[in-house]
Amino acid sequence: MTLTIHRALVTATRRLTPGMVRITLGGPDLAGYPTTGVGDEYVRVFFPAEGTHEPELPTPAERGGWSWGEEQRPAPMRTYTIRSVDAEAGTVDIDFVVHDGGIAAAWALAARPGDAVGMTSPTGLYKRPADARWQILVADAAGLPAAARLTAQTPPGVRTRVVLEVVDPRHRQPITLGDPERDAEELTVEWLYAGNGHTPSRLDTVIRDLELPDEPGYLWFAGETGVMRAVRKNLRHQRGLPNGSYSTVGYWTLRAEELRRRWDALNEETRVHLYRMWEDETRDIEEITDDYHAQLERLGL
Repeated sequence: MTLTIHRALVTATRRLTPGMVRITLGGPDLAGYPTTGVGDEYVRVFFPAEGTHEPELPTPAERGGWSWGEEQRPAPMRTYTIRSVDAEAGTVDIDFVVHDGGIAAAWALAARPGDAVGMTSPTGLYKRPADARWQILVADAAGLPAAARLTAQTPPGVRTRVVLEVVDPRHRQPITLGDPERDAEELTVEWLYAGNGHTPSRLDTVIRDLELPDEPGYLWFAGETGVMRAVRKNLRHQRGLPNGSYSTVGYWTLRAEELRRRWDALNEETRVHLYRMWEDETRDIEEITDDYHAQLERLGL
């Protein structure tokens, strides 16, 4: 799907929990929005620069990505998953984790109907195998909206276990397959109170201790990048799960500003090398991912 960038307007806001705000986006430019329908589809959101109310929107590039004009002031950008799409109404819901500091959190807390952001067309990552009889969805607060949507979209016959890590019980949300009978027979939801930048996460330990069913299945993880690396090592190297039976995604990074400074301090040759690793079509994507994360860790990233 070709990347497109849309101007989206806030149509409603709703405080879901002490740590999450739902922003409903609509407007003329979202009519016929090209959703993938995949439960963890993500978008890049471009926010107005400080002191402005309208974001500068870049021009999509032919091979993906985007570019800015010489006189443009690049808009701050963050990545978010889509919680739901209402095609009839032409609206998209995005749930924002809110906290002290942070461009996106500050914007979401202050958002009012009529405020504008830029939003790319979406990309989905979740790929449950067709023969999967079970799935395990594991996430912290940042991945909770995607986990909830994935659960709601699960077809009958796929046993689903959801493990969610939030700060405390006030941050829990309803997780359902959409049918009380199926919820009772096919769904298990577990809540952990840890992680999320407040205390060490327990999700890597939970996954390390999991006993996976012998039947074909799928494990999906979304959370902090450092935890994601530990989870991926366990699934790929210690358990030896085959490609396609799991997906691990880093949704946010602890000490992100410090790591961004380290990245910016890298020489241009190193950064170009890391970018171009992903263009090597002769290598398996999982091998490239192994190599990429190993090099980042050696660089202190």
